[in-house]
Amino acid sequence: MADDMGSGDVRALNSKSRIPTPNLDRLSREGMTFTDAHSPSAVCTPTRYGVMTGRYCWRSRMKSGVLNGYGTPLIEPGRITVGSFLNDNGYATACVGKWHLGLGFVRKENSNNKQDFDYSKSLTDGAHTHGFNFSFIIPASLDFPPYVYIKNGTVTAVPDRVQPA
Repeated sequence: MADDMGSGDVRALNSKSRIPTPNLDRLSREGMTFTDAHSPSAVCTPTRYGVMTGRYCWRSRMKSGVLNGYGTPLIEPGRITVGSFLNDNGYATACVGKWHLGLGFVRKENSNNKQDFDYSKSLTDGAHTHGFNFSFIIPASLDFPPYVYIKNGTVTAVPDRVQPA
């Protein structure tokens, strides 16, 4: 699934597109093309929840807005996701890009600061716990810290600042 693209951007759907999309074109030729989707939300977190779980997005605990980068995980433990469904049926799965569904950052021991996290610890929740064999993600939009890359549930480098450059 490709996100944040117009259907006219992919050459398989628009021969006049100026953007080379050979891999998406091949996927379209050899697989399925789904071209009609609707979302009950205009923002990303609830839409992602709906796409990942197949549930109406407002059935989660979140009734408005989006999660920040340190947000509590929105997908309930054990909830079937696209990743877990495909994985359980023999497909290799990957999630690459913005997660924006909450992650399980581990707090430093004996800290009273609610954003004092131990970035050396594996996350307790994320794409890697919801059926994806491989993941390389960022926590949220680029206007929300932490500004880190996360590979398979592990932060690749400790953030060096809280605010964007």
